Amino acid sequence: MIRIFLVGTFLVLFLVLSIPIMGVEWIIGKFNPDAKSKSSLAIVNWAFRGIIFLSGTKVIVLGEENVPKDTAVLYVGNHRSFFDIVLTYVRVPRLTGYVSKKEMNKVPLLRVWMRNLHCLFLDRENIKEGLKTILAAVEQTKQGISMCIFPEGTRNREQDTFLPFHDGSFKIAERGNVPVIPMTLVNTSAIFEDHFPKIKKATVIIEYGKPIYLDQLDRETKKKIGAYVQGIIAETYFKNKELYAKELGATRS
Repeated sequence: MIRIFLVGTFLVLFLVLSIPIMGVEWIIGKFNPDAKSKSSLAIVNWAFRGIIFLSGTKVIVLGEENVPKDTAVLYVGNHRSFFDIVLTYVRVPRLTGYVSKKEMNKVPLLRVWMRNLHCLFLDRENIKEGLKTILAAVEQTKQGISMCIFPEGTRNREQDTFLPFHDGSFKIAERGNVPVIPMTLVNTSAIFEDHFPKIKKATVIIEYGKPIYLDQLDRETKKKIGAYVQGIIAETYFKNKELYAKELGATRS
């Protein structure tokens, strides 16, 4: 239980002690929004790296060279753990907002940092409000801000399976005219969810696939884009699970 105590204590202390920093960030944003975004990114990345270290997580990263550095992108990944955001956010090469469930907007202090980082809150029960969120994400990509979404819509609790990828998630890339980056996460639930409420030492794999440009796909593939990208991620998932079986098994308990 020592790791859950360390991670929990670190997170609470960060949120509480960062209250004065939030005030400074607010002032900076009044005069230089870009500077505020960059400083918020650096601060949150530092905190997330601290959480990864305290959780004892080893991360194997593959395919980062596939992520374009000169344009915003839409990251699309499978979703099994609360740690998915922590693990992937420290890898982004540019400002990136995550599409999160609306309940996260109710968490004091955390929601401030999420807003500073251009995260959006999706109401999965309200189609009209959900569309507004997608359109807001489109506008952010047009401003050069990458977005990340987990198109399964929620954390999948079944090992080695995938919930259907919602096609609507890909409207962000289509209307924003940005490439889709498939993001395959393996073994992230081994950190926490598989043995709740304990955090255990684990090895996880993150692989970034080659960019997918929707305007270069044929009509039929675009029509079933969710299933198409899910297929790419599923193939990569099982490939890496087999290739790194020894590493994954060594830390899983």
